[in-house]
Amino acid sequence: MSEAFGLRFFVSCDGDLAYRDTGGAGAPVVLLHAGFVDHTMWDEQIPSLAREFRVIAPDARGHGWSANAGRPFRQADDLAALLRHLDTGPAVLVGVSMGAVIAVGTALEHPDLVRALVLSGGGTDEPEFTEPWSKQAQATQFHALAAGDIEGWQDASDAWVHGPERPRDAVRPEVYARLRAMRRRTIAKHTLDEPSHHVPVRDLAARAGRIAVPVLALDGAQDAPELRAAAVSVARAAPRGRTAVIDDAAHFPNLDHPEEYTRAVTDFVRGLEDPEGLGGPGGPGGLGGEPSPRF
Repeated sequence: MSEAFGLRFFVSCDGDLAYRDTGGAGAPVVLLHAGFVDHTMWDEQIPSLAREFRVIAPDARGHGWSANAGRPFRQADDLAALLRHLDTGPAVLVGVSMGAVIAVGTALEHPDLVRALVLSGGGTDEPEFTEPWSKQAQATQFHALAAGDIEGWQDASDAWVHGPERPRDAVRPEVYARLRAMRRRTIAKHTLDEPSHHVPVRDLAARAGRIAVPVLALDGAQDAPELRAAAVSVARAAPRGRTAVIDDAAHFPNLDHPEEYTRAVTDFVRGLEDPEGLGGPGGPGGLGGEPSPRF
């Protein structure tokens, strides 16, 4: 598959935003990528989910093939503008890391557009890292980027892929290669001295209890504990939240175990049609590990 296969562009108030829109007439499912990467992190999920659902996979502003910001913006507002342009009706938002943050922000700021949430490795305000591994990984990553050491930043970013409990070789080499290519595309669009135009949606954790739609926290069991806790806290605060884990996976469970991740999302979306199923109340029970992009 070409990296830019099937891309379309939405003319926003501040440049063109790239997205894929594929699948049939089923429920709309929106796949929201992590920071510094792009919609191609969903390459395994898109064709599988599109057999049953309408799948929309945007590149966030300043990422992938989407325009950089020239003025202040909120990622949730960008997504809302795209969904209104596409006239999708309420959609299931599936987000990893930064994508989880966008999903929660959109559910709070534009609730009419959201049918349910699936969150992995994020979903609240920027996490405070307290564990020694997490603090060291974040510091190494930030220092490399601030120094303009892109290869060092790539190496440090890879740590979140395997997480604190697994060795590097626990993850397939092609996963690292794909993420590095995505990061390279995005970082090449920016300079270290450019102004930040990103405006975060505030108080996500404090307001999570207002999210009335079903929420599934679907974390990698080996992700950094602070990032797992972010998604779980939203699910526990929301009246219709639940949690699940994917074993032998860290910050990118959709890449570690794509079939299992896709199956979990598919079952959850199907369950939304059944008030006693996965989408109903009750049941069992970042911004991600990458530096927060201020694009």
